[in-house]
Amino acid sequence: MMEQKRILVVEDEEHLLEGLELNLKLEGYDVVTAKTGSEAIDKFKKARYHLVILDVMIPDINGFDVCQTIRLSDGQTPILFLSARSSSDDKIQGLKHGADDYLAKPFNLEELLLRVKILVQRGEGVSLKSELEQYVIGKASVDFITFEVKEDDKLVYNLSHKESKLLRLLIDKKNEVVSREYILETVWGFDVYPTTRTIDNYILTYRKLFEVDSRNPQYFHSIRGIGYKFTD
Repeated sequence: MMEQKRILVVEDEEHLLEGLELNLKLEGYDVVTAKTGSEAIDKFKKARYHLVILDVMIPDINGFDVCQTIRLSDGQTPILFLSARSSSDDKIQGLKHGADDYLAKPFNLEELLLRVKILVQRGEGVSLKSELEQYVIGKASVDFITFEVKEDDKLVYNLSHKESKLLRLLIDKKNEVVSREYILETVWGFDVYPTTRTIDNYILTYRKLFEVDSRNPQYFHSIRGIGYKFTD
């Protein structure tokens, strides 16, 4: 069964919000709604979304500030601005705040749905698609088919599914800093919320397995306030 794509729609105009919710549901999306900026931020923190549709002029916290708040912790989830203000300056401001697209009101429903489809598909790029089967780290070799870690052909550890998936992600992103948010979306999915400490514990396991000195890691690095990096 295919995963239903979840969209957060933030709009304070009741009639428009109801219309967006209905039409997106008819397209097969799981829709969550919010009418204020603070409600949008709260709901975004409590779930994972494939897309955020965000009106600019909403109560208490405007759409630009909501977008900026989201981008402080999540650089991956696509954001589509809706606004009655259609000037180039407003569009540029929206994109500068981290949005992926901007659609002026009134808009054509078919065009909106097409943009939604494109952005959701773009957001799926955060899924982990790796063909890596084996990898050598220091003196140990990892088999991603059997989940076995070996040294001198002797089994030293059996990776769990999540340990294997996170390790493969870090290796695929070698020499890049991988954010905690990216890890949550690719390894744990949209509905499960491990704490930062959970990810830290996985990194500690990798260090015990592969590092000569776990306190001075050569391969697995924690980047304070951002995420993690694998170097080889």
